[in-house]
Amino acid sequence: MWQSGIITVAPLLLSIAVSFVVVKLPGVRPGAKRVCVIWLTPRLTLSAYAGRMAWRVRRVDLGTWIEPQQVFARFFGESPTSFWLDSGINSTGGFSYMGDAEANATIESCGPRDDHDLFERFEASHDVDTTDPDLDGLGFRLGWVGWFSYEFGARLMGAKHAPVDSPDAAFFFVHRALVFDHAQKTVSALLLVEETKGVGGGIHGHSEWFARVRRDLLALLRDAEGMLTVSSRGAEETARLPTTWRHSDSEYLALIDECQRVIARGEAYQLCLTNTVRIGYDSTGAAHTPMATYLRLREINPSHHGGYVRIGGTALLSASPERFLRIFPDRTVETSPIKGTRARGKTRVDDERLRRELEESPKEQAENLMIVDLTRNDLARVCVVGSVVVTRLLALESYSHVHQLVSTVRGVLQPGVSFAEVLASTFPAGSMTGAPKCSAINTLFNLEGGPRGIYSGVFGYVGIDGSVDLAMVIRSIVIDAAGASIGTGGGITALSHPHEELEEIHLKAKALLRAVTTVNA
Repeated sequence: MWQSGIITVAPLLLSIAVSFVVVKLPGVRPGAKRVCVIWLTPRLTLSAYAGRMAWRVRRVDLGTWIEPQQVFARFFGESPTSFWLDSGINSTGGFSYMGDAEANATIESCGPRDDHDLFERFEASHDVDTTDPDLDGLGFRLGWVGWFSYEFGARLMGAKHAPVDSPDAAFFFVHRALVFDHAQKTVSALLLVEETKGVGGGIHGHSEWFARVRRDLLALLRDAEGMLTVSSRGAEETARLPTTWRHSDSEYLALIDECQRVIARGEAYQLCLTNTVRIGYDSTGAAHTPMATYLRLREINPSHHGGYVRIGGTALLSASPERFLRIFPDRTVETSPIKGTRARGKTRVDDERLRRELEESPKEQAENLMIVDLTRNDLARVCVVGSVVVTRLLALESYSHVHQLVSTVRGVLQPGVSFAEVLASTFPAGSMTGAPKCSAINTLFNLEGGPRGIYSGVFGYVGIDGSVDLAMVIRSIVIDAAGASIGTGGGITALSHPHEELEEIHLKAKALLRAVTTVNA
């Protein structure tokens, strides 16, 4: 579950002043569309007040509970720059966070001269007091929210990667947030405040903002119409939309065969082969409204690590079940790769049979164990010697459409190791590449015939207290000006049965396609 959050609140609740930096990213092939990194930062930068002001995060309980989807639909769903880190529908634990940037903020394609600029901005935001007792229990205490694409990670490794049409990475700085505590059924607001050194604490000068947020939420709670308009379900019909797979079924089967030839030659142990389906617009474009699509997705395919991030004309809608990386303030680091999938059964007996089949499958166990071993190696390069341990192995988790095998690897970061170094050591995730990692990425580059983009990248937050929580971009939809795209794939090993692997990619895409192509009648 999301143990942290991010947000700036909507036009009625908050306004945010943002600025943007435009620079070219090197390494783009001539004639290709420009790859870019986008970031938004407050005009009131932390460094501007160094020496004169103390920055701290304040939290205020808003005194009521309201379902996150009610707030999102009313205040943030139509914003061009918005987000929702979602612990899931009917969640009984964890936190959700949502918000947006100023409605008239302009987002442009941009990027640093090298990747160090982006990571330096993450590091520069750490000089903030986040020790207020009211923040206890929160994972996220404000910071950056956004995504890294798969190709961003491949470039970090020096591996082959295709040019991408969507932003190579996209983040914006969040200095205001709403927090939904699902266990306690409370809503609170976070705010980054500046206080003159020596004057003392408190939220003097900011109480009106907190009061305004409370009034807006209470008004929403009383608004019967607002309560009735947030569900995407009811009378539904399937829109007939132009749908194109990058690889046809026969082509994908041929690629599986080639993967197994590569494995037989000893060049890889496992290859995570992926495919992409592109869904065009209908005549009205209604089927691709990001907010409505996400509300359908979270009902059709609930997840504890879901999310909605919309930046610069691109919207990421995710029902991800997989945490890629979590870094705690005490420098503990954790990752939970997923490998091994079976469909849910149509009856209880059938479901139990498929569950046991997954748990007992030598092929699925081997697939998961290979990635666990790769992940241990990734973390060992940046962790204290002897601290890397497997805390959970081959655990079965069940979701609305699939059963999955999940393992967890944990370690303690070496003193002085930065987030940039951790990401360079671990990303792209082994569960989305195969093993050995760099060899697998290069092989897949030659086979897949195009970029993955945001799919099989990661999204989430980088906190100002040094905490990080990033989920895998799987079970996800990306919407842009050209339509919607869905990535889907699976791990190929020597024991893989090609037609079962083909069936798996269609199974993983099924709920996502339904969310995109279903419209309210």
